[in-house]
Order: sequence, then structure tokens, then C-alpha cells
Amino acid sequence: MSGALQTRSGIGTLSGLALTLAAWAVVTLLLILPVGILFAQALRQGLDAALTALSDDDVLAAIRLSALVVALVVPINTICGLFAAYALTKFDFPGRAALLVLIELPLSVSPVVAGLVWVLLFGRHGWFGPFLAAHGVRMVFTLPGILLATLFVTFPFVTRTVMPVMEAQGRQHEEAATMLGAGFVSLFWRVTLPETGAALVSGVLLCAARSLGEFGAVSVVSGHIPGLTETVPLRIEALYNGYETVAAFALAAVLAVASGLIVGMRGLIEWRRGRPAGESN
Repeated sequence: MSGALQTRSGIGTLSGLALTLAAWAVVTLLLILPVGILFAQALRQGLDAALTALSDDDVLAAIRLSALVVALVVPINTICGLFAAYALTKFDFPGRAALLVLIELPLSVSPVVAGLVWVLLFGRHGWFGPFLAAHGVRMVFTLPGILLATLFVTFPFVTRTVMPVMEAQGRQHEEAATMLGAGFVSLFWRVTLPETGAALVSGVLLCAARSLGEFGAVSVVSGHIPGLTETVPLRIEALYNGYETVAAFALAAVLAVASGLIVGMRGLIEWRRGRPAGESN
């Protein structure tokens, strides 16, 4: 049918063109333009200046710490999130609704509040702080505290991404495998998990992106110790507050590229999931 613009239902409309242009305008104004300004500021004094700023010892320490946090948090939350999703979708038990609300709690609670909770629990004057200190264990202003805060804020991503797929699976395949003598490990590994593949990878990537960029909760529990407990977002703040703008924007550009690659991979996976089964490249 004629018309420059076709909606998804095949109907060309002027209002559809207006909405499309408005959407691109908003995306350009709120996403593309700020990212472009970020890179322009990072390279304002040239590439050599940006690379020199990124070679600072404290910056490299922040990058290593962020990578370590992601490497530890993502596997833990992937395993826990998978089993939480399995329990919520495959079994009916008392308190199921309450458990689902608790899993979604990090999505509605401010990360700063989450960080304060960990300080109240494990700080020097917290509920468990004196007991831990007496046994030589420190949680706040150390790597374990950063891990706890990041685990809390990123926990829902794998669970909430995988749950719809597990719900759509139903229980017929698991029941059939059980009747054939499959144990839980074999059942989960060979029947349930393969069908969640793309959704699981998507949830893992979301968890990784949030772990990499988390600021609020980590800021509260880290202590902002340069070279020790500063992650990349915290180091960016410290550089900017210290008027080292080139270094701050250069490190922010690195973080933006890393996060963009993760989100881009997730978008590619979602796109491939949504394609018709027989569609060719």
C-alpha cells in the first residue's frame, strides 16, 4: 500500500511519522547528545592526555576493583537468581507472594538506603559490627561490603528476566522427566535450563551492567579510599570533584563504552529472540 511510513500493522499514518520523529528527538536529546558531549570532553585535550589520565594508579585500581566486583557478583546472582526463579515458577508454597515482593525490593528501594542498611548492620557501631570486629572481620569500607551492596541492588535482574520463560515452560516436561527417573540436577540441567538460554544471558548482562555502574549503595559502604575501595563510578566522582575534568570524562567514557557494549549485546540477543524461526540473515 502507498505511504512513506508503515506502522507495525501495515497502516501508514501521519501521526505515526510524528511520533517516530518525536521519539528520535527525545533519544537524541537525552541519550545521543549527552554521550557525544561526554566523549568530546574526554578528548578535549587530545587522545594522549586522556590515555595519560587513564594510566593513573588510582584509576587502574578502580578499574581492577570494578572488574573484580562484576566477576564475583554476576556468578553469585546468576546461581541464586536461577534457583529463586525456579522455586517461584515451579512450586506453590506459603509465602510465595511475599518472597516475590522481597526479591523485587531492590528495584524500588533507593541504593543509598540499601547501603545505609549494610552500615547499620555491619558498621563499627552496627548490630553485628562489634561481634565481627572482635573476630577480626571487617565488612564496611572493604571489598566484602562493596560486594554485599552490589549483590543486593543487582539480585532481581536474573530472577525477573528468567521467570517469564520458566512460567511459559509449564511443568509437563519436568513431570515427564521425573517419571522417567531423572533426578533434580539432571532435570534442571537438561530440561529446564536449556530453554531459558537467551533470557538467562539477557539477565546476566543486565546484572553485569548494573554491577559495573552501581554508585549509590557502594558509595555508602566503600569509604572512598583511593586505590583500595573506589570503584570506577566513585573514582569518576572523586576526579570531577577534584577539578580533574579530563580524567573524569575519560574514565566516564570508558565506563560508557563498557556499559554500552553490554547493553548492545543484550539488545542483539533480544532481537534474535524476537525474529521469526525461519528468518534468514
